[in-house]
Amino acid sequence: MSETAELGTLGPPAVGPPGAGTGFMALLKRAGLAFLRQREASIFVVAVALVIYFKIAAPAFTTKLNLVNVSQATAPYAIIAIGEVFLLVCGEIDLSVGFIWALSPFLMQYFVDFYGIPVVAAIVLAILAGALIGSINGLVTVMFRVPSFITTLGTSFVIFGFMLTTSHAQARQLPHQAVGIGHWFGTFAWSEIIWCLALVFLFQLVLTRTRWGLHTIASGGNLLGATEAGINVGRIKVGNFVLSGTLGALAGILEAFKNSTIDPSAGGYTPMFYAVAAAVIGGTAMAGGSGTVLGAFLGMFVLQVLSDGFNLLGISSNPYQIILGVAIILAMISNVYLTRLRRMGRT
Repeated sequence: MSETAELGTLGPPAVGPPGAGTGFMALLKRAGLAFLRQREASIFVVAVALVIYFKIAAPAFTTKLNLVNVSQATAPYAIIAIGEVFLLVCGEIDLSVGFIWALSPFLMQYFVDFYGIPVVAAIVLAILAGALIGSINGLVTVMFRVPSFITTLGTSFVIFGFMLTTSHAQARQLPHQAVGIGHWFGTFAWSEIIWCLALVFLFQLVLTRTRWGLHTIASGGNLLGATEAGINVGRIKVGNFVLSGTLGALAGILEAFKNSTIDPSAGGYTPMFYAVAAAVIGGTAMAGGSGTVLGAFLGMFVLQVLSDGFNLLGISSNPYQIILGVAIILAMISNVYLTRLRRMGRT
């Protein structure tokens, strides 16, 4: 028998079982690619990097007291960012949510002190009032085809003027009857972040796993196509305005309990701008059609970590605004290009 024939009978040289290293590396590569396809990937990496950096540069960053400060600064803005994400995804925006934030504790105090309504019921009524304002924003925008920017700008002035007129621009204390339940609404150090994380988890599922979320994305991504597919776009938009108003009212209640005061100057446009900035940095497209609640939370966390870290390092807060502006622009650019890459990957 020739050497060639003998080799033929033996088959290819034995190399043993598939190398564990090769299989593991292939799996790791696939996992890495799957991770990078997620909208939250880039902001998550930035968040981890910032935490590590400030942990090294300022050891006080990871103390319990400082982590409480970061969580309390992140939570209320992240809560209203949830509503802004849903609106941005369907092609709208709510400028009034920060004023709803300021109004809701005033309404709670009014219901308790003037009508003797129990505190829990007063909180529910105040939150329902936020939902009512949201429904007005939505109906005006949808029925009269007024751009949501204009609708909610007008609503903002109405709410702010109402607060200044009825409160005489004076801050007030929380009703003494509210002290007993404050533990659940802001006086407990971690209560705001618990509310926030629960809501982020819930509405991330709603946006990505439910028909409402699918219809919201479709309404912002292709309005004509969504309408022709039988989606009631008007109902979707009004519903998301109601969501924004509801979450704005809840955030205002939580902040009032945390600070033990009701201040007409609280809220305003600042919470709204930070919420929109967090949404954009986290991967939500201003043009509509795509977004992520989890990304908005991470975006808000990054903004607050930067602010807190600068403070611990003794750096002036003035450059923070520059960084915020640059971050928004870069996030928008990356969103555009990442969306193109994802579409190319599907074809």
